[in-house]
Amino acid sequence: MQPKPITVSNLKESLYTSLTALFVLFITSCSNDDQNYHYVEDSMLQEKIISLYGALDALQLPLESNLNSIPADPKNPLTPEKVALGKFLFHETGLALNPVKEMGRNTYSCASCHHAAAGFQSGNLQGIGEGGFGFGTKGETRHISIDYLEEDLDVQPLKSPSILNTAYQKIMLWNGQFGGTAENQGTESSWTSNTPKEKNTLGFEGLETQAIAGLDVHRLLIDTTFLEYNGYKPLFDIAFPNIPENKRYSTINAGLAIAAYERTVLANKAPFQEWLKGGKNALSAEELNGANLFFGKAECYKCHSGPGLNETGFYAIGMNDLDPNSSHITIDEATKKGRGGFTGKEKDNYKFKIPSLYNLKNGTNFGHGGSFTSIKAVIEYKNMAIAENTTIPEDQLSEHFIPLNLTPEEVNDLTSFVENSLYDNNLDRYTPERLPSGNCFPNADSESKTDMGCN
Repeated sequence: MQPKPITVSNLKESLYTSLTALFVLFITSCSNDDQNYHYVEDSMLQEKIISLYGALDALQLPLESNLNSIPADPKNPLTPEKVALGKFLFHETGLALNPVKEMGRNTYSCASCHHAAAGFQSGNLQGIGEGGFGFGTKGETRHISIDYLEEDLDVQPLKSPSILNTAYQKIMLWNGQFGGTAENQGTESSWTSNTPKEKNTLGFEGLETQAIAGLDVHRLLIDTTFLEYNGYKPLFDIAFPNIPENKRYSTINAGLAIAAYERTVLANKAPFQEWLKGGKNALSAEELNGANLFFGKAECYKCHSGPGLNETGFYAIGMNDLDPNSSHITIDEATKKGRGGFTGKEKDNYKFKIPSLYNLKNGTNFGHGGSFTSIKAVIEYKNMAIAENTTIPEDQLSEHFIPLNLTPEEVNDLTSFVENSLYDNNLDRYTPERLPSGNCFPNADSESKTDMGCN
């Protein structure tokens, strides 16, 4: 065979072939490098979690339908019927039957401050029950009605915590004051008579106690006439068949149903949960890096542990309280002292409960005082470990509140893990399509109805 004559055309063809081969080799090499890097980071993360917890499934959240696998109060066993009733009651604006002002009647619900659109937190700095108007798209525009004075409002002195993954906490609220078991054993002297804390004497865990007490606190009323004419009595009948009829339609049973529902509100479809179940491509390279930092160098796991990354514990990390210039209520000293304000013990002062880290991406304020406006800002704060609340004595700060020495790139990767890997994008599955009463929810004031397109 005669060799091809050397021509300009042949030279161009040869050069093109060589460059194409080099490009393919480069791309293949890069692809292999990426795959190898992903494999190494994935393997490292598996090893870290197994070394900490014994198995990957130790951090798995069960499906909301798998009631036998969801932590339950022994005095309030979970049943599908009870969960279904609680789901309706939690969102029912028709229970707003005990307002301070008549104009507030039938306008608010539990979900006013804990709704799916904001990751079951409030969508703004402070959740507002009665006296709040408007919703926006995720509660961000809810504001005080001009017809309400501060003393007439139902508004809390702390950022409304999420109900997400709270099945994994035994006691409730930032100071842990609700719950007559577990960490609250020995705090009986703080269960003050004629206050919501007295409900601890019922002997339920935190979610149940909070739900029972919260109905009264938030001006909601379990009225038998409302239940009868809005389709709720049959739901109570099948949820509590063993309770005598003359005691069945009670605040306590309504609270138990609401708590049962809250226990099933789990972020079990988040990418990190998919990864734990074997979805090796569920996390991006940045998220894998961030996860390795979370369970490694950054030591986030030392506080944020368990399936909800929120096992009960109280720590002082120097965050500010609600800004008095932008909040709707005066913050008292007991509230500022957190756990210590409840227990009365100096060692507990300025300690607040560990929140869940799931579904924070839709939030607007973070920390018990809502003093941070992004997840990255919180991580940068913890990375520097300089208390923003200078009134807290240094010896009260947690031993875990120390500089993390993360680089800017590591801060970004850790932020990506918390924002994206822990984000379940389908929380609407925990919201009713409609209520038996047909009422609008989570709010039913005129502004909210307009915002939500609800008539």
